[in-house]
Amino acid sequence: MSSNALVHRTEKTSDTENERAWYAVYTKPKCEHSVVILLNNAGIETLNPKIQIRKYIRGKYALVLEQLFPSYLFAFFEREKESHMVKYTRGVKYIVGKENPVKVPPEIIESIKERLEGGIIREIPENLRKGDRVLIKDGPFKDFYGIFEKTLPAKERSIILLEALYSRLNIEIFSLKKV
Repeated sequence: MSSNALVHRTEKTSDTENERAWYAVYTKPKCEHSVVILLNNAGIETLNPKIQIRKYIRGKYALVLEQLFPSYLFAFFEREKESHMVKYTRGVKYIVGKENPVKVPPEIIESIKERLEGGIIREIPENLRKGDRVLIKDGPFKDFYGIFEKTLPAKERSIILLEALYSRLNIEIFSLKKV
């Protein structure tokens, strides 16, 4: 009976290794997009989430598209059949876990997919309330503190009371961090 249990356990292990699953793939810097193209051309589904954020560049705010996880992407493949091909795709350094790749739970992948709009995760401003102390993250008033007063009707701007100057400041809400 113990030999049957051993055979059953071995069969189960090989079944799970032949199932398609999500794995994290570590790429060379700035190679995520080219790796996605190569893997997709090979019939492997990928997830390469990006985030659109506002950055203060040369005196003004600009929308910038960046990798959500720089140098990482997710690939859906059969470990036994396709890991060798994934591992040796141009631009790939390794599959996370190397010799024993670590599966990414499907709940994590679904959570990321739910937040995507056209392959992009939008930056979500913090939920601020009147009286919250905030830190300015970027721009000419970077590292100054203030007290949040209100969000303006445009929804991307807000009014804060700047502590250092005791004056009101109209500022992009994405520049604020609750402290």
